[in-house]
This record gives sequence, C-alpha cells and structure tokens, in this order.
Amino acid sequence: MPNDKKIKDLEEKLKKTKEKLKLQEEKLKDSEKELKIKQDELANIEKDLEDKSEELADCESRELRLQADFENFEKQIEKQKQEIIKFANENLIINILDSYEDLSRALEQSKTEEELREGVEIIYSKLKSTLEKEGLEEIPAEGEKFDYQKHEALMAEASENHENGYIIDELMKGYTLKDKVIKHSKVRVCKK
Repeated sequence: MPNDKKIKDLEEKLKKTKEKLKLQEEKLKDSEKELKIKQDELANIEKDLEDKSEELADCESRELRLQADFENFEKQIEKQKQEIIKFANENLIINILDSYEDLSRALEQSKTEEELREGVEIIYSKLKSTLEKEGLEEIPAEGEKFDYQKHEALMAEASENHENGYIIDELMKGYTLKDKVIKHSKVRVCKK
C-alpha cells in the first residue's frame, strides 16, 4: 500500500507536470506566434526603412541638383547684371554721338568765330534736348529758398535785395536725373 500511495503521488505529480508542460507548450506556441508577428513587423519596418532610405537618397540627389541649378542661375544672373552695367550707358552714348560728331564738323568747317559760335549753339541745344529726353533737369536755384537736398552753399552774405535763407546767385548748375539729385547746385545764400 505504501507503494500504491507513492505511485498515486507520482502519477499525480506526473499529471500535474504534464499539465504544466501543456501550459508551457501553449505559452511557447503563443510566444512563437507573437515572435512571428514581431518578426513580420520588424520585416515591415526594415522594408519601410529601406524605402525611406531610398527616398532620402533621392531627395538628397534632387537637393544637390537644385542647389547646382540655383548656383548656375545665380552665376547667369550675375553675368547678365554685369552685362547690363557694362552697357547701361549705350543708348545715352548713341544719342550723344550725333552731337559729338556735329561738334567735330563745326570745329573743322567753321571759318569765322561767328560760324563756330552758331554751330556750337546748335550743338548745345541738341545735346540739351537729348539729355532732357533721358530725364535730366536743371535744379532751379537763383531766387529760390535754399534747400540742402538740392543746393550746396559755398558762400553766405547779407543782401538787401534777398530774404534770409534765399539764394542770391548760382555759381554752378545742379541737376536731377528722373527726380534724383545727381549734382547739387553750388550757390551763394543770403544770411542776415
């Protein structure tokens, strides 16, 4: 009997061990399923990472091409800008050339001082007209109120005929080009 009890105990232990083993096998199967799921997820993540790496490489390549294109564009713009600056006065010079050639002819062909003066006056008028068409204007000075933005006072003196702060006379003409002062009038100002 004591052996029967031992056998029964052993059978009971064996049964419990089998149950534990069965539970462990089920857990193992669940873990294997979970591992398979995780491996699939990892494979998907690796594929996504590979796709993103390729996409990143493509973006980097595009960025380098765009940067090179932009640098080429900048160089082209700079070259065009230099060309514009280089030939900016071309139209003005073409317009002045006629007056220049007229002056040469006047000097060559004038026999008397009067003929030379008439020729020079015509050329002066033509040159003045050309410059005005380009937007050049004389700055009014004599009798005007002194304006430091347009006039430069070289002298100041008291005058009975002028109000304080007004220009007595113009020593050198000043000019604007399309409303921008390019040369200030040099003036004498009344200062009482």
